[in-house]
Amino acid sequence: MDTLHALARALGLPTSALIGDQAEAAARAEPDHRPLSLAEIRRAVAPVRGLGGTTLAAPPGEPPAPEVLRRRLHAADRAYQANDYATALSSLPPLLLGVRAAAGLATDSTRPAALVLVARTLHLSGNLLIQLRAGDLAQTALTAALDAAEDAGDQVVAATVVQGMCWLLMRQGRLAEAAELATRTADQIEPRFSRATPAELAAWGWLAMGAAAAYARDNRPDVAADLVDAAAAAAVRIGERAPDSEHLMMVGGFGSARVQMQRVENAAVAGDPGRVLSLAEVVPSGPTPVGSSWQRHRLDVAWAHAEQRQYADATAVLLQLQERAPAWLRHQRYARDIVRQIAEGRRRAMSTELAGLAALVGCTP
Repeated sequence: MDTLHALARALGLPTSALIGDQAEAAARAEPDHRPLSLAEIRRAVAPVRGLGGTTLAAPPGEPPAPEVLRRRLHAADRAYQANDYATALSSLPPLLLGVRAAAGLATDSTRPAALVLVARTLHLSGNLLIQLRAGDLAQTALTAALDAAEDAGDQVVAATVVQGMCWLLMRQGRLAEAAELATRTADQIEPRFSRATPAELAAWGWLAMGAAAAYARDNRPDVAADLVDAAAAAAVRIGERAPDSEHLMMVGGFGSARVQMQRVENAAVAGDPGRVLSLAEVVPSGPTPVGSSWQRHRLDVAWAHAEQRQYADATAVLLQLQERAPAWLRHQRYARDIVRQIAEGRRRAMSTELAGLAALVGCTP
């Protein structure tokens, strides 16, 4: 994608115009680390159904109480944000079965809340599957999450699920679709700033940043910049107010720091390492509530150092990420490209630390 975007900038074209048939790339099946086993989460996200709608994944007996299910969901969310994918991956399948069973037994009055719990659990599952590069299964989870949120009539939850779908579309190179989906949904839910809740503002702000990320990659930097400015206004309006604790941590992770990270990301996409480092100076030095966002930001900083041949600084940033989030780093092809750039640009023998990074991300200089 970086190469295509550079070509698009040179030719003055949308990046999406240069994306052709991906069948050959899929057939090559470029090597990657073996993902954690997905068998159980696959069974829970896409259960086998028989005649009459019966499912083979139905748990025996009564499901746990709603408050128990909510506690388990937030524990899985904390594990995911802490890059503990093994814990999240093991806890989500039984949780999915439980929330679906609870929704099936809900009364008319309790059904909306039960469906919201289903939507949030599927949304978290979809996000985790995107991180693990199981895109088709992630799309199944997010589609089901959106259906549940809309059935519940919860616009905020539905909008945050759409943002997850936009992230997936960008991972698939479907930039124009991601941009259109994010902007159209943002227009549909645009809140009145004077009376919107923090969660409503956050959901809209995430969509604006998702659209900005897609437009930046599609070589439309001016549109991307305007959208980031709009997201910044929402972040200012939220201020120190926190969304309701029932939401996933991603909703509460929207704020001015995350908006600044998006500005940095757009500069990296535009191929401007100097601007990346300048904008990054005002981003918090420590992790933010949405850990993967801060980690992705630090990769932009590492890339900028590598582009300016500041290989020691780039390596230091990567080592920090290796210490904090090795499971996350292992799945980042962006990190692999940066490590390869450092390894091939160095003037001395590869250090032990750099060799360890190369082994972690699957880079063979």
